[in-house]
This record gives sequence, structure tokens and C-alpha cells, in this order.
Amino acid sequence: MRIAVGSDHRGSALRHKVIVFLEGLGTHVVDVGVDSANAVDYPEIAAKVARQVSEKSVDRGILICGSGLGMAIVANKFPGVRAAPCHDEITAEVSRRHNDLNVLCLAADILGPKLADRLVDIWLRTEFEGDRHLRRLRKIAELEFRNGRHEMSAPPQNLV
Repeated sequence: MRIAVGSDHRGSALRHKVIVFLEGLGTHVVDVGVDSANAVDYPEIAAKVARQVSEKSVDRGILICGSGLGMAIVANKFPGVRAAPCHDEITAEVSRRHNDLNVLCLAADILGPKLADRLVDIWLRTEFEGDRHLRRLRKIAELEFRNGRHEMSAPPQNLV
């Protein structure tokens, strides 16, 4: 599995720890940074990761900022990206099982490294249930298409 990982300045330390965890699992990590003591605008980093997920050059993405909220807002602007902040084991599991979340957003100001690793592990191991949830993801993709956020000439039929 290929995972793009990015953070702003507030998430940099946690990003490094998450990357070590992912590499320990044998995951190929694409690190889009950033390592800066100076403030960095999170939309730039979120766009780099989300674009890679949207274009399918990576399988999933992980974004880390202070709250996880701003990163999720930006990532969801890209076609086919389903991003959300997860702060506990339940949201990490349900985000995959019901929503097939492909970009996990983590809050460096809230999560410690052990909990972040646990959430990443759950998120990676949990399979999408499909069934009624697939129908709902198709509706989301249809909305992207109708609102001009999808580059396809016809609405998507096959997801997952």
C-alpha cells in the first residue's frame, strides 16, 4: 500500500512518528512534509496529498494539523477524496467500514503518538463493508459529478 502523509508545522512531530509506524508495517510512504518551525498554510499540504489520492498515484492519505479540521475541508475539495478527522477508535473504524475514508486527518494538538498509531492501525486494517454504504458513496460521487467537481464525462458507476 502507498500512503501519502503530510502535515503543517503543528503536525510535523506527529507526522514523523506516524511515518515510522507506517514504515514498520511495511507501508510505502510518500512524505510530502513539511518540516518547518515557521507557520505553513495547511491548504498547500492538504492539496498535495489529496491530489495524489484523487489521481490514484497513492492508495490513501494521512493529513496532520492542529485539529485535523482544516486539512479535511481542503482534501474534500478533490474528486473522489473522502477525508475526515478521527479522534478515537470508533471514528477510525466507522470511517472505513461505512464511508471508505481514503484520507485520514489527525489532530496533533489532541492526539498523542500512541493513540495516533492505534487510529492509523485501525484505519488501515478495517475493510469497507460495501452493500448499503456503497450505494451512498455512489450518491456522493454523483453529487461531485453534478457539481462539476469530477473530471469524468459521465457519472461514476463503479466505486471500490
